[in-house]
Amino acid sequence: MSEQHADQPDALREDHRELLRRRALTEDAARPDAVERRHARGGRTARENLADLVDAGSFVEYGRFAIAAQRQRRDVDDLIARTPADGLIAGTARINGDQFGPERSACAVLSYDYTVLAGTQGALGHHKKDRLFDLIERMHLPTVFFAEGGGGRPGDTDYPVVSSLDVRAFALWAKLSGLVPRIAIVKGRCFAGNAVIAGCSDLIVATEDASIGMGGPAMIAGGGLGDVHPDEVGPIAVQSPNGVVDVVTADEAHAVAVTKTLLGYFQGATAPGDAPDQTALRTAVPERARRAYRVTPIVETLCDAGSVTFLREKFAPEMVTALGRIGGRPVGVIANNTLVMAGAITARAADKAARFLQLCESFGLPVISLIDCPGYMVGPAAEAEGLVRRGSRLLLAGAALTVPLIAVVLRRGYGLGAQAMAGGSLREPLLTVAWPGAHLGPMGLEGAVRLGLRKEIEAIDDETAREDFVRQATAAAQDNAKALNAAMLFEIDDVIDPAETRGRILDTLIAAGTPQRDTRPRRFVDSW
Repeated sequence: MSEQHADQPDALREDHRELLRRRALTEDAARPDAVERRHARGGRTARENLADLVDAGSFVEYGRFAIAAQRQRRDVDDLIARTPADGLIAGTARINGDQFGPERSACAVLSYDYTVLAGTQGALGHHKKDRLFDLIERMHLPTVFFAEGGGGRPGDTDYPVVSSLDVRAFALWAKLSGLVPRIAIVKGRCFAGNAVIAGCSDLIVATEDASIGMGGPAMIAGGGLGDVHPDEVGPIAVQSPNGVVDVVTADEAHAVAVTKTLLGYFQGATAPGDAPDQTALRTAVPERARRAYRVTPIVETLCDAGSVTFLREKFAPEMVTALGRIGGRPVGVIANNTLVMAGAITARAADKAARFLQLCESFGLPVISLIDCPGYMVGPAAEAEGLVRRGSRLLLAGAALTVPLIAVVLRRGYGLGAQAMAGGSLREPLLTVAWPGAHLGPMGLEGAVRLGLRKEIEAIDDETAREDFVRQATAAAQDNAKALNAAMLFEIDDVIDPAETRGRILDTLIAAGTPQRDTRPRRFVDSW
C-alpha cells in the first residue's frame, strides 16, 4: 500500500500532501527569483553549498519550517514563501564518510541563507542555534558554519525585545571552543553577529570577495564614522594579512573543498599517502648561514604528497603554520621562514604559533617543529609591539603541550627563540634532532662574540684588525656550535641525514602511540 501511495500522490492523505507542499516551499526551487539573483552575483545558495559539503543523503535538518518572527507586519503565507527556515539552515550530517566511515564523519552543519533577509539573525534562528549548539556539545560533533550575513535583524516583531542582549547563542557557541573543531566559511558580506560566529570559530575559510567586520555600514554610519561601502568594511586585502582569515579561496566551491580537507585533519588518520623524494631535503637548506630559503617545500616534502594546508600565510610570514599528514597521520607543523626577518620570533609570529599550538593540543594533533631561528627579534621597535608578553605566549603554549612534539633543527638554533620553538627546551620534545649543517648556541654567534669578548675587541685600535678578530672568533664559535658537537654532549638526541627525517618522525609517532587526553578542566582555544 505504501509503495502504491508513493507512486500516486493523489492517493495520499490530505495532511501528508500538505506536508509535501510545505516542504517544497523550503527548497530553492520554490524561489527561482532569489536563486537567480544569488547566481547572478556569483554565489551559490545555502542549500547548494550544504549539498556540496555533506555526504549525499546524510543531512538531518532541524527547524526546516521556521519562518521570520514578523507576523505582526507581514502575511504568514508571505513569510512561509520568502523566509524559509528563518534564514538559517541547520542540522547534522556526515562529511568525508568515504574516508572515515559513518561515526568519525558525523558533524553538525549550519548556514545562514543570504537569499533570506540578507542572512540576518532572526529570533527563531537564534533559538535554532541554541538547539544545535546544545546538541553539538552533547554529541561532540565537529561543526561547519557558513557565516555570511548582515548581523542582527531589527525587523522581527513577534517577540517583545528591548536589548536582545539575553540571546544565548554567542555564549553557547564560544563554550564549544576546545571541545569540538569548528570551521567557519565566509563568502561576501559578514557583519556584526555573523562575524562573531566566524571569529569564535577555530578556523576561518573565506572567499576573495569576502568583507568581514564587527559592524556593517549602517553601524559605521550610525557611529559617526562616515559612509563605507559594504565591500570595504573588512576586505580580504585587510583580513588576510592581519590574521583574521586562515585560508583564502577563489569561490564557495573552493572553500567547501578546503573545508573538507581541514575537517579531515580532525577526523583522524587515513591510509598512508605517497611520500615525496626525501633525498631532495639534503640540498633544501643552503650551506651559507645567511642565505635565506623557502621552508614550505621542506614541509611539503616531509608530509604525504598533496596533504598540506598552510594557515594564515600572509600574517606573520616569518612563522609558517600548517596542517598535513605523515604516513596518513594528521600533524601540525610550525617552521621558521628565513625569507622574512631571518626567521626570528616577532610578537606576531609568537601569536600565530602559540594559537596554532593551542589548536593542535585541543584536538590531539602531534606537532612537528622545523627550527631555523636566530632568536627573538630585539630592539626598541620590537619591544613596542609588546614582545615581552606576546613573545612569551609561545613558551606558555609549548609548555602546555601534552601531544607529541618533535623538533628538527634545520640550520640555526639560537637563544630563547629556538627554545620556544622546541617547547621551551631541547629536552621537551619526544625527539630533538638536527641536520648536519646545523649550529646551536645560547644566542647568535657573532653577537655572543662581541658581547663575550668586548674588552678584547675594544683593546684593538685598528678597525680592520678589530673586525678581522671578530670574524675569526665567530668562525671558531661556529665550529664549536656544530650540531655534532652538541650531540657529543647529548644536548640533542641525534644528528641525522635530512633524507631520514620523515622516517624518524613517523617512527617516533608510532612509538608515542595515542596519548592519554588531559583530564584537567577543558581550556578554550584563543581566538587569536
